[in-house]
Parts: sequence; C-alpha cells; structure tokens
Amino acid sequence: MSNSKLVTYTNLTSKHYGERKVKGVTIHCYVGQVTAKQGVDYLTNTPRQASANYVVGRDGSIGLCVEEKYGAFTSSSKKNDYTDGMVTIEVACNPKYPYDITRQAYDALISLVTDICKRNKINKLVWSNNKSDRVNKTNGCNMSMHRDFAATACPG
Repeated sequence: MSNSKLVTYTNLTSKHYGERKVKGVTIHCYVGQVTAKQGVDYLTNTPRQASANYVVGRDGSIGLCVEEKYGAFTSSSKKNDYTDGMVTIEVACNPKYPYDITRQAYDALISLVTDICKRNKINKLVWSNNKSDRVNKTNGCNMSMHRDFAATACPG
C-alpha cells in the first residue's frame, strides 16, 4: 500500500491504530484556514491523541500525517478509522458555519480522493443520507463524517 504522490508536505506521527485495509473515506473539517504544513505539524506535535491520514490546506497543499496503511485517530471511532478502513482527510475551512472551504482546497480534495480510490481499487464511493448506513457501512456505504461518531458540528 502506498501514499498519495500528491502530498506536498510530510510529518509523520506514531498516533495511529496500526495496519488495516483501506475501504473508504471520511472527510473532516479542520476548523481553521491552515496550510497542510500547519495542520499536519499541529496534529503531529499536539499531546492530544488526535491525528489524520491527510490534511488539505486552504492553498490546495496536501499533507501526510499518518500513512494510509494505518488507521489514524480522527473520527472518535476506532471502528471507523481502523476496522472499517476509512482514510481520514482534514480539510481547512472557515471556523464558523457554514465552514466554507476555498476553491483550491476543494480541487485538491477531489484530486486526493480520486487518487486514494484508484490506488486502493475502490470502484466508487457511496454516500448515504442515513446515519446508520454511514456508521455501520451498510447498503454499500463507504463514506462517513465526524459527527456520526462524536457530538460535533463538523460537517464532513
């Protein structure tokens, strides 16, 4: 298993669950208009047990914090991050509702998700408006968001 060649900055942390098979994607909102370097460095250096596989910066930069083969501490759910094999991506956004992201961040996110799916042979991503499908990965659903697992406004 490899990591994305789209990465522009790497600072790896040991805060992860260990190896797993990649099966889908969980997109988070990194509340703050940071660059990938700023986001990754924060997650790597904070004493909190928090991490993510990737951080997409406001400028379209992409950072690697936890190698894709490992389940990062992102969703407040070991099942989602590790057992269910979700690659977690934090995307820089405005700090208040509606948590807007820049065009550069959006374009980089789409490129990164496409790359993850191609390399991991995920033929399609399936979203459900039903939280139970997202949490339990039923009815083909292989996407989720942070607020599925924690009391947060993170829109995913």
